[in-house]
Amino acid sequence: MQITKTPIDHYIAGRVVPNASGRTQDVTNPATGAVTGAVGLASAAEVDAAVKAAAAAFPAWADTPPIRRARVMFKFLELLNKHRDELAHLITAEHGKVFTDAQGEVTRGIDIVEFACGIPQLLKGDFTEQVSTGIDNWTLRQPLGVVAGITPFNFPVMVPMWMFPVAIAAGNTFVLKPSPTDPSASLRMAELLKEAGLPDGVFNVVQGDKVAVDALLEHPDVKAISFVGSTPIANYIYETGARHGKRVQALGGAKNHMVVMPDADIDQAVDALIGAGYGSAGERCMAISVAVLVGDVADRLLPKLIERTRTLKVLDGENLEAEMGPIVTKAAHERITGYIDLGVKEGATLLADGRVFDGAKAGSGCDNGFWMGGTLFDHVTPDMRIYKEEIFGPVLSCVRVPDLKEAVDLINAHEFGNGVSCFTRDGNVAREFGRRIQVGMVGINVPIPVPMAWHGFGGWKRSLFGDMHAYGEEGVRFYTKQKSIMQRWPESIGKGAEFVMPTAK
Repeated sequence: MQITKTPIDHYIAGRVVPNASGRTQDVTNPATGAVTGAVGLASAAEVDAAVKAAAAAFPAWADTPPIRRARVMFKFLELLNKHRDELAHLITAEHGKVFTDAQGEVTRGIDIVEFACGIPQLLKGDFTEQVSTGIDNWTLRQPLGVVAGITPFNFPVMVPMWMFPVAIAAGNTFVLKPSPTDPSASLRMAELLKEAGLPDGVFNVVQGDKVAVDALLEHPDVKAISFVGSTPIANYIYETGARHGKRVQALGGAKNHMVVMPDADIDQAVDALIGAGYGSAGERCMAISVAVLVGDVADRLLPKLIERTRTLKVLDGENLEAEMGPIVTKAAHERITGYIDLGVKEGATLLADGRVFDGAKAGSGCDNGFWMGGTLFDHVTPDMRIYKEEIFGPVLSCVRVPDLKEAVDLINAHEFGNGVSCFTRDGNVAREFGRRIQVGMVGINVPIPVPMAWHGFGGWKRSLFGDMHAYGEEGVRFYTKQKSIMQRWPESIGKGAEFVMPTAK
């Protein structure tokens, strides 16, 4: 029997454009392993068409008053709230994360749109009267032009919305290159933007792989690139984009630690480790993958953590009882399995083995899905690869240290500096930890400290390439350039009285 694959194409200049490159990639439902679609992989010519559409739309959109751009964002916000669950179902069908987690992803993306609705305020500049006799000086922020986003599989709605709402609201036009693993949500967002009144060409989607990425990096009309993904690719994006004269914001990998102090609430810490370690099958750049257990806390915490890990509700993501869904692809499943094998070989103590999970238990039709349970290691040491490298799966490693200083030194020595958390009841410990840790996003009794929309997201060290974080006020600065104007006028005659209330036009 021939399998019918739904074509998933590009979106250029306000319409769906069939893929013309002749290259496609299968899209699968990770819960069942069934192929559900075929996503087109753009050629350089198709990328060029998208960039040209964005470039053609830019002058008029940049000249549109910010208040009118904000009104489009407000309408888009209304439509996102209306279609929130529809987008969440698309995420679950192609990524596999549980439906409630997918709803949360959409909600966090909506937060950024809400922030972008304030663009008239966010674009305000500074003014100084009389910097010299008869001369005033002010600054303003103007859009860059065509900008692009290259986004990962793990958040097919939220991460693109870290980028395009702020970029578009600021007056830029946008080309999105989503992951080919779960591409459908990008097209639905494009449709909603058009319904919200966004002019054709302001937002475009090119599906694809490295061919499309390189075409965007090399295209002379693309002024800035935003990227989220692994550190090796982030490094490549940063260096290649900069070499071609682009502004680049490339967010890379992570190895996020959670320090549990001896005075911590044990039940609260276990809940945090279970949710942050195994939520979304550990396929989050902010997932906790290392528990740093200080002093004697390990002996009190681990029995509860082992039990919770072994009894995780691993189910089809559409089941509202599910705590964890499948791994996103077969290749990812094999990579994670290899890391678990390696951890055993390196001498870590395996307390819970996710490799033995039977997919048939996850739900009807799930026998051939990419299933795995939670894995828990103890006595992991800093020289082990399972400690040093990003696994990006439901694998939690426990490292034992004698005191807070060694915990801080351990974390600060790691090449990544994305997110970190500390669970304690001691205010001084919390304060010192927050001050001394060399990580970009810090949680105190908060396991996944993803900043809210108006603060901005980004790590330190090899977790971020570039100078500005995603979204928030730094996002506005990234997608705009500052201009300083000095002005002097001779005496002149006014045009006379006006009696009509001035309005934004």
